[in-house]
Amino acid sequence: MSRPYPDTAAGPYDPPPRSFADREDRTIQVRVFDGSQAELDALVEMYDGFDAADRAQGIPPGGERRIRDWLDAVTGPGCHNVIAWDDDTVAGHATLVPDDDAHELAIFVDQPYQGAGIGTGLIESLLGHGADEGVRRVWLSVERWNRAAVGLYEKVGFETAGAESFEMEMAARLDPPE
Repeated sequence: MSRPYPDTAAGPYDPPPRSFADREDRTIQVRVFDGSQAELDALVEMYDGFDAADRAQGIPPGGERRIRDWLDAVTGPGCHNVIAWDDDTVAGHATLVPDDDAHELAIFVDQPYQGAGIGTGLIESLLGHGADEGVRRVWLSVERWNRAAVGLYEKVGFETAGAESFEMEMAARLDPPE
């Protein structure tokens, strides 16, 4: 699919590992997903507790088996993933999934951590990691009424690339690291 990408690159972004204090004064560490069973199980635990009202466009799926199958797809070859940790608890997860000549972005912040600035740190870390790994074009789809998400994406440099009835596409261009 051909979608427009901005002429100007967004960023630069600091790649993980990095840590920051969220608005609740919790120390959040963002690290690249290491592929271990322990980290995978921690992601499954977060997603299994996700409120159905916070699922968008059918993701994350419900039920442990479906969650594991979905995680296999979004952590597979060519994908880039980062996890936000509050000590040993997953606070959020973001992924870049290859799609033709670009990558699709998805980000999820667990309900107890929403509204605390974790989404911003998580997405910036993911984009920094993606740029380091050679990702140059990123797009996402968001429900147009989700003003908090749209505001976050605009804040980190995404621009509207297209709009359908319920969803809008946003896109960003990344520069290689110096």
